[in-house]
Amino acid sequence: MKRKRFLSFMLTAGLTLPVTVSLGKTVETLDDLPIKQPPYLKAGDTIGITSPAGFITMPEILPAIAMMESWGFKVKIGKTIDQRDFTMGGTDQERAADLQQMLDDPEIKAIMCARGGYGLVRIIDLLNFDRFVKTPKWIIGFSDVTVLHCHLNRQFGIASIHSKMCNSFPTDPAVADAMQLATIMSIKKLLKGENMQYQGPIVGINKPGRASGILVGGNLSIIESMAGTKSDLITDGKILFVEDTGEYLYNLDRMFWNLKRTGKLDRLAGLIIGGFKVKPDDPGEEFGKTIYDIVQEKVSHYGYPVAYDFPIGHQKNNFALKCGVKHSLEVGANGSRLSALG
Repeated sequence: MKRKRFLSFMLTAGLTLPVTVSLGKTVETLDDLPIKQPPYLKAGDTIGITSPAGFITMPEILPAIAMMESWGFKVKIGKTIDQRDFTMGGTDQERAADLQQMLDDPEIKAIMCARGGYGLVRIIDLLNFDRFVKTPKWIIGFSDVTVLHCHLNRQFGIASIHSKMCNSFPTDPAVADAMQLATIMSIKKLLKGENMQYQGPIVGINKPGRASGILVGGNLSIIESMAGTKSDLITDGKILFVEDTGEYLYNLDRMFWNLKRTGKLDRLAGLIIGGFKVKPDDPGEEFGKTIYDIVQEKVSHYGYPVAYDFPIGHQKNNFALKCGVKHSLEVGANGSRLSALG
């Protein structure tokens, strides 16, 4: 049946058109949701700490508690701290219940995930976000927490914070490495609503240009694993950032092919390549390409700016970013610059 006749038939018959039918392009209604930013924190507000992925002990999070209290915040400890179910911070049911309690608790204004690891994908569909959507709060973390960042962006259009977690806070801030301290303080600045701007290094293969768009992204392997699910990112018109650790080069190549073949690279506003800690090739199994080669092969024919070696990822210089918020990206002779516009 021809398209005009089909549309006429649907309307005449009183049938509802599917949301994906439009004149010439697919309509993704979830991506049209207005972006919501949770309220910024003020002195006396409470931050909850939970472990929805890997396990962690109370002594390991004490430095984070002390520093956040020094910022003027109260801290509420979840039941998953000191819990352990093999590699995870309690059973799926325990981790889901702890995170759910914090999502629903009106006293908690931000939730910091204690560490990454693995486990969020096992509980994401057990969570109820009804109360959270009405009164959103900042979700903080990276690595496996990318599951939450993707889900919040795709399903609800709610901003979140991609940053270090409790296991990265310095034991003694007075003698901490300057970069470690700067990245931790970037979390405080975001939570308090300060304007954020970050500089990336001069890299010979940076692709110059300017762009603006909603910032989305996180851990590359997690983003790939979300493909085809209701947490899958829509990247059209957005600035995408990616990072990863402990992966073979051939596997990173496969992940970037996934981004390309699923269309996630086609209509970006800009691309940011963060830190990639590569697992050495096995002897005799050398892949023969660097991470730069891998990315350039997939994006060289696109016109948008690309910034390499940006200070995000599983590394010391991992600064806090606001996912789901409009940013500007400038890439030029002096390196790259990312600025939050909201």
